[in-house]
Amino acid sequence: MASLAEIRAKLQAQDKKSSGSSQGGGDNAIFTHWNIPEGSSATLRFLPDADPDNTFFWKERQMIRLSFPGVKGGDENKPVTIQVPCVEMWGDTCPVHAEIRPWFKDPTMEDMGRKYWKKRSYIFQGFVTQSDLQEDSVPENPIRRFVISPQIYKIISSALMDPEFQEIPTDYEAGTDFVIKKSTKGQYADYSTSNWARRERSLDQTERDAIATHDLHNLNDFLPKKPDAEHLNAIFEMFEASVDGQLYDPERFGQYYRPYGIDAPATTGAKPVAAATTPPPTPAPAPAPAAPVVEQAPAPAPAAPAVDMTPEPEMATAAAATAPEGGQPSAQDILAQIRNRKQ
Repeated sequence: MASLAEIRAKLQAQDKKSSGSSQGGGDNAIFTHWNIPEGSSATLRFLPDADPDNTFFWKERQMIRLSFPGVKGGDENKPVTIQVPCVEMWGDTCPVHAEIRPWFKDPTMEDMGRKYWKKRSYIFQGFVTQSDLQEDSVPENPIRRFVISPQIYKIISSALMDPEFQEIPTDYEAGTDFVIKKSTKGQYADYSTSNWARRERSLDQTERDAIATHDLHNLNDFLPKKPDAEHLNAIFEMFEASVDGQLYDPERFGQYYRPYGIDAPATTGAKPVAAATTPPPTPAPAPAPAAPVVEQAPAPAPAAPAVDMTPEPEMATAAAATAPEGGQPSAQDILAQIRNRKQ
């Protein structure tokens, strides 16, 4: 288990790097904290990652959402969205982000760029020690998984930098519970009042027995599989098809990534790949939907984006040239720009 000092050092390194440069579904091991009633709370106790190489007690997941107006050969009028992994999660160059970064230099393409910008979430594990959520079924293993939004994650990680935090919160003897509090801000759910408990608490015998019986999860097991070159090529082709407004084609893409409920095509020689999306989460009973995640996409023009958004000179001029005067560029204009870049 990493020390609190090691976690702080790595968080500081990540902050420097970033300044210079959905939530899960049908598995009931995932505690759907977004479904707790408005004005209520849930108390969690995070546990360490079983991966000894992970400094943190969480894993960051980065996904890109590709939307299509329907499914070819199926319901062609029912929009579907597929989540595909962004390889920047593993420190590699993402072909989709390499393409859309220059878009933020052109105000007419900013909204399109944000649509395809990666969405972050954070995978934790631990116990639910108190909750106002009435669950239909509770798994036998009480070590649950938590898919945490950037809003709550910021509260978690920022507090760890406080020098008054004496012990790592996952410590079995002197750890600290985390309380998720749900309220409403405008028409959306808000979790900004969530925070660490004021007192340390040692794990009780029931919790210790559960760890001994079920073991801790390796959080890497809950990240998507890293795409190989073939899958990366499929992701970029799906991105182009999404930009063009094409229907999702199961025969073309189903062996790589597909919407929930769509079977893989019965073709020979195709690499079997699990569906990229999971069943949708149980609808929230609270009247306010969860607030949309404001991902750290590039800042609106004219401000320069925080990450490296500098396009090649010819791309910056091409983006401006393709936009109709006073209007948004068409899908054909954007695709032409993408293909020129590939050439």
